[in-house]
Amino acid sequence: MSAVKMLFRTPWLLLGSLSLLQACTAVPSVKPAPSNASQLLNQAHLTQIANIQRFSLKGRIGVQTQGKGFSGGLYWQHDANTDDIALYSPLGGQVADIKKSAEQITLTDANGKSFSADDAETLTQSTLGWQLPLTGLADWSLGRPAGSATQDSTLLSSTLYNSTWDERGLLTTLHQHGWKIEYQNYSEQNGYLLPSKILLKSDQVNLKVLVETWDNLGSQ
Repeated sequence: MSAVKMLFRTPWLLLGSLSLLQACTAVPSVKPAPSNASQLLNQAHLTQIANIQRFSLKGRIGVQTQGKGFSGGLYWQHDANTDDIALYSPLGGQVADIKKSAEQITLTDANGKSFSADDAETLTQSTLGWQLPLTGLADWSLGRPAGSATQDSTLLSSTLYNSTWDERGLLTTLHQHGWKIEYQNYSEQNGYLLPSKILLKSDQVNLKVLVETWDNLGSQ
């Protein structure tokens, strides 16, 4: 073969070799499976906090939805049958009081006018302009899948939710009921490790909950 032909072929040979090398080395990243130890810790943690049926929570809430937003204070009293959620403006004025019982759900606004609906999601959407996912929020705020405190763990199959957790067994992400929940920080409260910074995202709403204090933790 002439020197001229070799001169023109060499770059293509080099490019071919480089492409082959890249193809061999570009291995798709695979997320490591959770270790058996962390799975056991996760199960133990969920079992421990399953005993929590009531709490009082004080903190802050931020909302972004369809170009609108809200931020302010949050005070929430919860037990197995009732919820009482007070929302405050950044200046401390009460914006809304949401009360849920077995019979009804009502929202009273800053002017003292009351509204009701079949569920809290519909009620908050129509009155506040954004949806508060109260159906699952109590469990999610505690760092567990919705329903895990009242159902046998074998019934909560992976078809109902997806979750990830850290080496301590604490949830880091949870996908359930059309919401993605991210847990960015935990703190110890009365012997429990509970979330202190929670991000909740749906197709329409981004919520941020910052928990300052947990209180009245216990079973019914």
